[in-house]
Amino acid sequence: MNKILIANRGEIALRIMRSAREMGIKTVAVFSEADRKSLHVRYADEAICIGEAASSASYLVMDKIIAAAKQTGADAIHPGYGFLSENAAFARKVTQSGITFVGPSAESMEVMGSKLGAKAAAKKFDVPMVPGTDTAIDKIEDAKSIADQIGYPVLIKASAGGGGKGMRLVEKSEQFAQEAASAMSEAKSSFGDGSVFIEKYIGSPRHVEIQVMGDTHGNMVYLFERECSVQRRHQKVVEEAPSVVLTPAVRKNMGECAVRVARAAGYYNAGTVEFLVDEQLNFYFLEMNTRLQVEHPVTEMITGIDLVKEQIRVARGERLSFTQDDLAINGHSIEVRVYAEDPSTNFLPDIGNLKIYKIPQGPGVRVDDGFEEGMDIPIYYDPMIAKLIVHGKDREEAIERMKRAIHEYQIAGVATTLPFCLFVMNHEAFVSGRFDTHFVGTYFSPEKLFADNDDEARIAAMLSAHLLGAETTFNAQTALKDSPSAWKKNRLE
Repeated sequence: MNKILIANRGEIALRIMRSAREMGIKTVAVFSEADRKSLHVRYADEAICIGEAASSASYLVMDKIIAAAKQTGADAIHPGYGFLSENAAFARKVTQSGITFVGPSAESMEVMGSKLGAKAAAKKFDVPMVPGTDTAIDKIEDAKSIADQIGYPVLIKASAGGGGKGMRLVEKSEQFAQEAASAMSEAKSSFGDGSVFIEKYIGSPRHVEIQVMGDTHGNMVYLFERECSVQRRHQKVVEEAPSVVLTPAVRKNMGECAVRVARAAGYYNAGTVEFLVDEQLNFYFLEMNTRLQVEHPVTEMITGIDLVKEQIRVARGERLSFTQDDLAINGHSIEVRVYAEDPSTNFLPDIGNLKIYKIPQGPGVRVDDGFEEGMDIPIYYDPMIAKLIVHGKDREEAIERMKRAIHEYQIAGVATTLPFCLFVMNHEAFVSGRFDTHFVGTYFSPEKLFADNDDEARIAAMLSAHLLGAETTFNAQTALKDSPSAWKKNRLE
């Protein structure tokens, strides 16, 4: 494997390119018109424009990406995450074109791509399941009858999708018909498939996932867990490894279950098996993500394994470079996702120019990003600016290191999730480990971002406004956007 085309953009494209370069492999970037000046385009050995700004005209067009690979002589394609990364048709097309796909087989993707298909495969291997339906349902009357039998509250979930789309919580029987109709409609518009399935709702769940890695020689290992319970709109914002609540026995049991799930799909390469964990540490299979996860760096930090390099080795037909017995947890790692979103307005996406952009540094701090000062945040794609990752000898040190890094992170021009991430790091529920997926709804409200240190907020906002040539009138709702680091306490020194 001499040259890899990365069928993605931004921070994940850069992250893959860096590992490839360390392996002596050349890289090809593809980019849309909106990304012509992006960092991943400049970093790659070669770059090809594949279309207009909209992802439907560029990053989602399979034939353009494959044609770019052939034009540049790339012998492999890495999909990153998002876009076409879990598209079985794309994986199959790449392979049929004579190019190596750095990921699992199309067949494994198809098995795990349907939540119900994944459940059916996992169930054969005695993996614990949340009580619910085994087949997709497209008639409201049938769905309601099953929900009444399971008992409320229940979750309605789109069979073909994710990211919280087509998902509804129903607490009473009389609410079911309306919520089911809404879920089916959203699923149909988002995924082209309106079928849903029903699950018993776990009241105080934690979202814990297991990283697995397998090769084409039958070797399969788990690289421990990631805690992903701090979410907004069913999407993760803060992740850490290991989980603060798992015992060694539960960790081993979950890891072995994850390996069985992967084997059920004939899986190889990197993948993630997701579980719900209740207050008694009972765990239930959720789904499998057949790709590299956004939060993979925390696993890399506690294991010392470069997951991208391992993906490439597996794609080249090599055996895993380590065994289960070689793996051990070293310290603690936390990742926060730095989104161009305004936490004071229910995390609405923000766009604009990065007038100030300076990343934190120092021991145990890693920033995976795809931006630099002066660049614009485009409206066309996911609003994630960066991933801020820290590592410490234990969880306490990791939390303090993350707080220090957030203080050092200077962003002005767009609102970001950094104030919310600091709120999480300081909150007693997070620090104590007594939290679940309802953290945001239970503990967070926008006004809490401004509860303390209003004088510092005023000074920071006015100083930033002066430096940026803007009005100096202080407004709490815009301070997050206009002050350096996109949060109120950061100072320019």
